Amino acid sequence: MSENEIRDLLTERTDAMRAKDPERLVAGYAEDAVKFDLAPPLRTTGASAEFLTKWFGTFDSPVTYEYTDVEVTESGDLAFTTALAKMSAVPAGMSEPFTLWFRSTLVFRRVDGAWRIVHEHSSTPFHMDGSFRAAIDLRP
Repeated sequence: MSENEIRDLLTERTDAMRAKDPERLVAGYAEDAVKFDLAPPLRTTGASAEFLTKWFGTFDSPVTYEYTDVEVTESGDLAFTTALAKMSAVPAGMSEPFTLWFRSTLVFRRVDGAWRIVHEHSSTPFHMDGSFRAAIDLRP
């Protein structure tokens, strides 16, 4: 069943994050994947193991990553998930972890019989009180 395959890919992503394994994480993407990530710039194409290696190096702990409220929709060779995601880690040189909840949408396409991420959109809401601060204190 496709939904189980997609959920297995989400589990693989969380395991790769925890292991700080950029090659394993990048393996889930199509070569031309479009990403609207939390980090700048606004849009990137492809997934970079080099970027992830540098990013993982900014943490003194594993990066815990989990998806909640996951909904999977599949039709033919396309599928998408919507979820809330939680990321937590200890930044380099600090003693306490940070935790961030954000929204995650992933679009998958079956390529040569395997599901690959072709689009990723991650976002945090912002306070619309004139401060424009990211609402990183939200919890489900």
